[in-house]
Amino acid sequence: MRRKPPAGAVTKAPEGLPSPLIENWEWQDHAACRDVNPDLFFAAESERGLRKHARELLAKSLCGTCPVRRECAEHALGVGEMYGVWGGITEEEREPALHGRRH
Repeated sequence: MRRKPPAGAVTKAPEGLPSPLIENWEWQDHAACRDVNPDLFFAAESERGLRKHARELLAKSLCGTCPVRRECAEHALGVGEMYGVWGGITEEEREPALHGRRH
């Protein structure tokens, strides 16, 4: 079944992002995290050390059960996501790949 974009939806994606076609984002409907609080995947500004590491381990463990983990990781690397755990990969783990893209 095809869904229509909501009224006022973006019709042109910002540079570097996939176009806003529903087909480009359908994988998210199957994500293990679709009903999980996003705070699990994104650090609070003051979060550091053991607390951050523990949260990332929890996020990565959920990603380990996800049927669209590969698509999520590819998205994060493809668009240069700078924050959060995507596809079981933390921002620090993605950083070398992102810096390699910019040169």
